[in-house]
Amino acid sequence: MEEEQGEILVNKEELKHKVHSIVSSTLKEKIYISPVELLMKIGVLSAIDYEDWRFGRVPYLEKVCKINLSKLSFITKELRAYALENHSKSSWTAYNQWGVKGKKIPLCFSKSGDAVIEEAYATHYVVNANNE
Repeated sequence: MEEEQGEILVNKEELKHKVHSIVSSTLKEKIYISPVELLMKIGVLSAIDYEDWRFGRVPYLEKVCKINLSKLSFITKELRAYALENHSKSSWTAYNQWGVKGKKIPLCFSKSGDAVIEEAYATHYVVNANNE
């Protein structure tokens, strides 16, 4: 086991199992899942930190996640792999800052602002109705 920022984190195999389990149950419950929701369900992103990010009080989402970038990347890749393996459809979703009426201010997920990373966080996965 690894310890980081006061949290005990599982190894990658345990993390993979946890991701798959949460994704599976969430897709059965409400037919879609987002990386942000997954991070909250795993416990690496608190509701307070999420709201701070959505209101623009935090410059980028990764800053308030309680694990390192390597594990964040692993989680988003496992989400994508599991969802596509189970024939879910990917759907890009715009994340705009809350609390600014009439303005659409896009939020950043990563410090780098890399387009591939930003797209990975903004992609939701939806159960394909043809495969239910």
